[in-house]
Parts: sequence; structure tokens; C-alpha cells
Amino acid sequence: MRFDPKAEMARRLRRVTLVVASGIGLLIACETPISPLPADGGLAAKPAYRLGDGDQIRVIVFSEPELSGEFEVDDTGVVSLPLIGQVGAGGKTLREFEESIKKELRRGYLKDPRVSVQVLNYRPFYIIGQVNQPGEYPYVNGMNVLNAIALAGGYTPRGNTFKVRITRDGQESTHPASAGTILEPGDVIRVPERFF
Repeated sequence: MRFDPKAEMARRLRRVTLVVASGIGLLIACETPISPLPADGGLAAKPAYRLGDGDQIRVIVFSEPELSGEFEVDDTGVVSLPLIGQVGAGGKTLREFEESIKKELRRGYLKDPRVSVQVLNYRPFYIIGQVNQPGEYPYVNGMNVLNAIALAGGYTPRGNTFKVRITRDGQESTHPASAGTILEPGDVIRVPERFF
């Protein structure tokens, strides 16, 4: 049998390819699993938005313009309002916060207050890791991971384009880097490095 250098090189290349593919498969299997999207693709009704520090809100007390205005939730989760002082807002939905204001106004100030609260500007989100311009960015309602990465100047050459890590309410989890991964105000997105 005659030695064929081309055939031997092709056999070696197939072996190396098989070993590399096996190693990649093993690395992927060892990774933290990606959280699946809901069966509806993330289109189900989201839970009501909860206020947090940095949110800018408008409070309207009907027929009482001196009690109305624009305010910011401070870093302790409190809003300082005219007449009634500090009212806790952090972690409350808009409706819950409205009820808190009504309750305070009923304590000797107004008989039947009508209150409306709107979010003017959501608290920012943060993006770190393998993006060209990591930092703090303003949140826009309905924002997804791809929007955030685009705002941050796109991926670096080492950026993992398949997954991101999102820290929300102190819990970090892995999600697909796709338009289906919806962000919330205050999220911290980390774009990890890819392995190859």
C-alpha cells in the first residue's frame, strides 16, 4: 500500500475537527442553561410595573394644582410630596402608590382625593462586559437586549452573541441575546466573552 500524504492529512483534519467539536459540545453542556422564553414568546401580560429609585413621576391631585407636580423616587424609595411629606414608593405599583397618597391626604387634608400617577422617565439600565461602550443608558418602554447592545455600540470582537447575563432584583440569570429578551428599568446586562 502506497503512502498518500493528502489522504493522511485529510484523516488527521477529520480527527482534529471531531475532537474540537466534542470539546465545544462539552463546554456548552457545562454552561449555565439559558432560561427559556415563555411559550407565548414573551407576549403575555407583564406584571404591573413597580417603582424604584431614579424613576421620575408626575403626581396629579385633581382640583389641587399646588399638590401636583413632577417628582423623583429617591435612593431610599421615597417621594417627598407637598403637604403630606415623604411617601414610600419603592416596590409599589402605580396604583398602590396612588392609594398611599390618597390615604395620606385623607388624614385631615382632603375628604375624597382623586390622584393619578404617571411615569415620566424610567430609571436607567446598565450594560457591562463585551460591548464597545459599557455604561448607564436611559430605559425606553419595551426595550430588549438587542436594543441595549446597539445603544452600547455593539459587541466587541470577543463578545458572546448568543447569550447575556441579566441581574434583576439582585438575581442574575442567563438569557438569549435576542429581541425576545425584554428588559426592565434598573436591569444590569452583562455580555460575556465567547469561548472561540
